[in-house]
Amino acid sequence: MSNHHSSSQRLRLHTETEGESIRVRGLVQGVGFRPTVWRLARAAGLAGDVCNDGEGVLIRLWGTSAEIDAFCHALMIECPPLGRIDGIERRPCEAPAPDSFRIVESEAGLVRTGVVADAATCEACAAEIADPGDRRYRYPFTNCTHCGPRLSIIRAIPYDRANTSMAAFQLCPACAAEYADPADRRFHAQPNACPVCGPKVWLTDAEGRDLLAADGLKPDVVAADDETPGFAEAAAATAADRAPRDAIEAASRLLERGAIVAIKGVGGFHLACDATNPAAVATLRERKRRAAKPFALMARDLDVVRALCELSPAEAELLSSTVAPIVLLDQRVDGAAKTSGPVAAEVAPGQSALGFMLPYSPLHRLLLQDWDRPLVMTSGNLSDEPQCIDNADALTRLAGIADAWLLHDREIVNRVDDSVARVIQVRTRWLRRARGAAPMPLALAAGFEAAPRVLALGGELKNSLCLLSQGQATLSQHLGDLEEARTAREFERTVDLYQALFEHAPEIIAVDCHPDYRSSALGRRLAAETGARLVEVQHHAAHLGAVLADAEWPLDAGPVIGVIFDGLGYGADQTIWGGECLLGDYRQWQRIGHLRPFALPGGERAIREPWRCLYAQLESSLGWPQCVERWGDLESLRALRERPIALLAEMIQKGVNAPRTTSVGRLFDALAAALGICVDGIAYEAQAAIELETLARRALGEGGYAFAIDTRAEPWQLDPAPMWSALLDDLAAGVPAAMIAARFHAGLAETVAELAARAAQRHGLETVALSGGVFQNRTLFEATLKALRARGLQVLTHTRVPANDGGLALGQAAIAAVAPPIYAQSPLRGR
Repeated sequence: MSNHHSSSQRLRLHTETEGESIRVRGLVQGVGFRPTVWRLARAAGLAGDVCNDGEGVLIRLWGTSAEIDAFCHALMIECPPLGRIDGIERRPCEAPAPDSFRIVESEAGLVRTGVVADAATCEACAAEIADPGDRRYRYPFTNCTHCGPRLSIIRAIPYDRANTSMAAFQLCPACAAEYADPADRRFHAQPNACPVCGPKVWLTDAEGRDLLAADGLKPDVVAADDETPGFAEAAAATAADRAPRDAIEAASRLLERGAIVAIKGVGGFHLACDATNPAAVATLRERKRRAAKPFALMARDLDVVRALCELSPAEAELLSSTVAPIVLLDQRVDGAAKTSGPVAAEVAPGQSALGFMLPYSPLHRLLLQDWDRPLVMTSGNLSDEPQCIDNADALTRLAGIADAWLLHDREIVNRVDDSVARVIQVRTRWLRRARGAAPMPLALAAGFEAAPRVLALGGELKNSLCLLSQGQATLSQHLGDLEEARTAREFERTVDLYQALFEHAPEIIAVDCHPDYRSSALGRRLAAETGARLVEVQHHAAHLGAVLADAEWPLDAGPVIGVIFDGLGYGADQTIWGGECLLGDYRQWQRIGHLRPFALPGGERAIREPWRCLYAQLESSLGWPQCVERWGDLESLRALRERPIALLAEMIQKGVNAPRTTSVGRLFDALAAALGICVDGIAYEAQAAIELETLARRALGEGGYAFAIDTRAEPWQLDPAPMWSALLDDLAAGVPAAMIAARFHAGLAETVAELAARAAQRHGLETVALSGGVFQNRTLFEATLKALRARGLQVLTHTRVPANDGGLALGQAAIAAVAPPIYAQSPLRGR
């Protein structure tokens, strides 16, 4: 049958009324998608209906072919801010045309409403809270279908008000009318509220006494015996001013006068203080017991950020997005001249970057509306503990830290930390994927559509879990380090929650091979209880799987060369890996190269005390006696000789508490110690490496130190001995530390590219994948990317999940969906 038509036939087909059934797949439930369809259809004069069902959204339309084409085009363009269209399928519909367009109820049991991420305040809601004539003026819980809390307030499915913490608040008639009107942007907005019917906010002291009174903040109800310098005077001064309009303005005044305020936000508590007040920041560090780890900052708008940091269009767009993450930005050298005062050095000691976010809730917007300088906005906890989410818990746990508490009565059901990202090579690179990003589903590449349901439980640090089904992966928010007991309990609760929210009964449970990880222990127990198949995935193979899945590498596209650099992971030979070159794909892999192994004298103490790594590296690479003979006068070596290195030498020789490792993360620690950085100990994970990179960026463009690539046996080895020899010579010659740090980064990047290129040529491949926490180092990442591309290689990198262990569960899930039960090292046949 011919598919050709005459011009008159084509005209008739184009203008005659016809019916179409339009299937829309993607993130299209719970995001205001049906009202958008309703509005567009009515505006175009089309008849039909729209409903949610088990596959997404189903639209039936009657109109001309041109009108329906235009409608579909408009739908793609005007998809709601929190929605995502993955595909539109159109088929003829033979049913009779209705008289109008309407939203119809879905059949019971068919709807699988997606759980959407918490979203930053939209501009329409922001305008309302700023308008004195609006009924939501200065209301800190204003939201609509385009913004507001989602994951943080949900208890169960379906996603409706009764299954959220908003169930405690009965809609007033005005809000109920908005909720029921398809033409209103609050149609079926489950957290909808106003000052009449919604949550309330108040300011209190540690004893729970309300600090806001009709005549202002009374000094006699602020802790009279508070030892904070100037705090009583600040309270008295506040009382002398005009009475604050509300608790938020009162909290702002306290912050202005140097106080530390605990603020209940969307997914947890923050501790806030004036970021330009060195005394306030130092006090916060002391009370929070956070010696050096950088504090996040919140600024009123992009102009405040620009005054302090370099800001590219991509970075500005990311800051202003619905995710509203903390974005790492390079500080301006002239920042002090452009603001009312510089950011206190205590905010980010030893670093050239600042982590900024914009106010993402109405409460935060109101708090910062009068601030032309940033606030510290760090997690509300003691160091290493999970963030507080409950009022009573915050009053207890933060009693020794905060001077006042800004509380509200909307319960936070699920802890959701702030997301953290940076822009590298004009692409977003996630360091922590949480508020605003999770649990948005990630589309997987071709080949995963029919994969079994998988629950992957991630690692021990930076944990997140992952559900895989129907060609999509759902990665949870960042859950933290499971070594902390509270976090471990929250992890188990979140596993149960996600399985319930997404109606996910796993056929396969994927875990790390490490025998002692809490996540792996839970996975083994769940597999035994449910009968699900257990798949153990080696740590660095999971990193490779994560970057393949992140880059949507097709299931049958074949193997790649994977360069995986991180701090540590349990190796297939029961040693500690961390500097690996792998050949593999989702189904199988083999280790074809690694950093030359060295000892970690003292085990975990070597991870915390970089001088131990320095001694171990020098002993392994050059021999300690030779180092002393040739470079013994160097300050770093003299310092080592004053330490108990004889004991370390004995531990290494006898193999007692000195496990072998190939960790590139520990190599960075050794380099930092050689340059006098964090010699005695680190205050937070990767501190030495971060400060080493900060130093290196002062001297970019230097040539690099050579590493040797030993190909005499398999796996190949990356040998740092030549690098150490050249570095120590430079130290002896008085070469500046910044230049030495830059040469280390440049040399490592060039060697990685050369190793990968040789491996790719040997195995007939053209693609290299980079993963692992070490590649969050911007200097190393950019240099490695440039060197690989210069060799004509395609490079896969992370853009949707973190390169660190926060992305591990995605790799576990993708691998477990197609791999054999024990996913250990398996040679690739024919390679």
